[in-house]
Amino acid sequence: MKNNIGVIVRDRNFILLMIFMGIFIYFTFTTSDFFSYYNIVNLTKYGVEIGLLALAETLIIISGKGGIDLSIGSILSLSAMTIGVLSGNIGLNIWIAAIIGVGVATLAGLFNGIAVSLIRIPPLLVTLSTMYIYDSLALLISMDKYGNAMPVSNFPESYFFIGQYEILNIPIQIFIIFIPIVIILHLLLSKTIYGKHLYAIGLNDKVARFSGLPNNKVRILAYTIGGFLAGIAALTMTSRIGSARPDLGANLNLRAITIAVLGGTSITGGQGTIIGTVIAIVLITFLNNGLQLSGVNPIWQDGILGIILIASAIINFIVYRTNSSRS
Repeated sequence: MKNNIGVIVRDRNFILLMIFMGIFIYFTFTTSDFFSYYNIVNLTKYGVEIGLLALAETLIIISGKGGIDLSIGSILSLSAMTIGVLSGNIGLNIWIAAIIGVGVATLAGLFNGIAVSLIRIPPLLVTLSTMYIYDSLALLISMDKYGNAMPVSNFPESYFFIGQYEILNIPIQIFIIFIPIVIILHLLLSKTIYGKHLYAIGLNDKVARFSGLPNNKVRILAYTIGGFLAGIAALTMTSRIGSARPDLGANLNLRAITIAVLGGTSITGGQGTIIGTVIAIVLITFLNNGLQLSGVNPIWQDGILGIILIASAIINFIVYRTNSSRS
């Protein structure tokens, strides 16, 4: 019996799945419209977007040395407004505008990585600063000639293919964006030299450096991939809602970080998996939706996320100590 409990404690993904099942069953029987086709499809679409940001945070936090990106939501906003302004205001082809928008997000992540790795500014300070910078840039390019921030909504019909179409009643972004990215990132971390280097520098930066690993290149690439994923999230979101606004990424940072930590990514770096993050994406997405449909005040919803973040850090510590004592 004791051994069985020990196995369960060590298997974090099993615990998360049990919590998800409990949440799903509870809201299904206590909240009308929770278990409906319309609701499941809508929260799945949202889950793809916040999920991409959580996957970005997973890579960045694993890279260690206090790795975190507080600007990930702001990068999304800047990328979305770039797509909107280039296509809706200037008249550039929507797909060229989308490529440029994703490119801008990738460069924003690259800048964060360079500032953290080469200039050696703490990640918290770098990304807090760039959060304000990217938010300001998104607001600046959204202004009309009178200085008013204006959303852009005149996207061509073909652009809605990514965010609004379905295959077999399942949102198409699940098949063409989320699943391929999850598979690629899982293989990147578990099967490639880069993945091994990322875990190594996250566990002990100094030892990895003395072992001859290219710490700076590995860490810069993690931030750059994070920016790229935020750009893809911007593309998917603007296609889904048919609009670009400078505040699209507001309040998404905490949720993305919470999901990554809940999924088993150690806030100190060097630990975490893509599978764990994916399970946490599903759990948090359904939990948020259930709370909204239950009429819980949005203030308390954010408070619950904060509690989950602290609880996740404690669980990470317990699982780490349990596994360490057995090894």
